[in-house]
Parts: sequence; C-alpha cells; structure tokens
Amino acid sequence: MARLYSDEDFSYPVVEELRRLGHDVLTAQEAGQANLSVTDSAVRAFAISRVRAVLTFNRRHFINLHRRVPSHRGILVCTRDDDVAGLARRIDQAILGCQTLDGQLLRINRPQGP
Repeated sequence: MARLYSDEDFSYPVVEELRRLGHDVLTAQEAGQANLSVTDSAVRAFAISRVRAVLTFNRRHFINLHRRVPSHRGILVCTRDDDVAGLARRIDQAILGCQTLDGQLLRINRPQGP
C-alpha cells in the first residue's frame, strides 16, 4: 500500500478511511506542520523527505508545482466530496493502478451527478 502525506487542509475522515484500506497516511497535524503557513513547495519537500506522496485538495497550486518541479514521490489532487468512503475508494483505486507514484500527478475527481 501507499505511503501518503496529507496536507493540513485534507479531510481527516478520508485519512481514516484510507488507513482502514491499508494505506500509511501521515497528516500535517501529526507531523507538527499544521498552522505554520507552510508553503506548497515546503509540503512537497517534507513529503519527499519522508518518502511519501502528497494528498491534497489544493488542486491548482499542486498541479502547477508538479509542472514546475516534476520530481517528487507523487501528488494526488482530489476534488472535495462529502462521500468520504467513496473518495477514499477512488484514491485507493488510483493508487492500485500505478506501479509507482514517483513523479506521478493523479487527479481524483468527484463523480458527476445524475
């Protein structure tokens, strides 16, 4: 399973569900990185230093960061979704579809309504 680092804005209930699915998720709060105005580049660097892919709702900034600096342990940009279990399953499936997350930008989108 994947080693992930969720930034401080990411949903903790989704983190818990990902852990239930077997993923090793470290949160910014657990790492002492919350409420410090940490830049996106610093989030990326911290995740790299811990050999973890970044998990974030901050799509625009992290997509741009990936384009500028494509070397990283993976970036998963997610659309917010009230369906916690559904979002966690989509993240899990996206991860399972990759041999490695290194250098990968994965976009996890909420399904379109009816």
